[in-house]
Amino acid sequence: MTHPLHKTEAEWQALLTAKGAEPGAFQITRHAATERPFSGKYERHWADGSYHCICCGAKLFESGTKFDAGCGWPSFSQAIPGTIEERRDTSHGMVRVETLCAHCGAHLGHVFEDGPAPTGLRYCMNSASLDFEPR
Repeated sequence: MTHPLHKTEAEWQALLTAKGAEPGAFQITRHAATERPFSGKYERHWADGSYHCICCGAKLFESGTKFDAGCGWPSFSQAIPGTIEERRDTSHGMVRVETLCAHCGAHLGHVFEDGPAPTGLRYCMNSASLDFEPR
């Protein structure tokens, strides 16, 4: 899928540096790396607000949908409609569903069907791919 926002690798790297993004944010968002579990700044973050793509600022999740999945990454039961692209991921000998920002194509994490009701979904995100805006 093509995304509305395109930049070169150097432009993405410069943008993330200018935003003061976490170390590893470029590798995570542009090359589908994964941060270590329990290491991200939003894993135990419970403030009221919204979570946005660190690369383009697109609003992805409301804080009211965040829950403690115990997996070591920020987890959400529901994304804002139209903001997440899903792609089959067969890397590392597994079959998963990768999540990307629908606006810029940034790798965010994965979505699993083991979340709470009513959606049954667990959007397992890398903290380094997110930015938080308090209410």
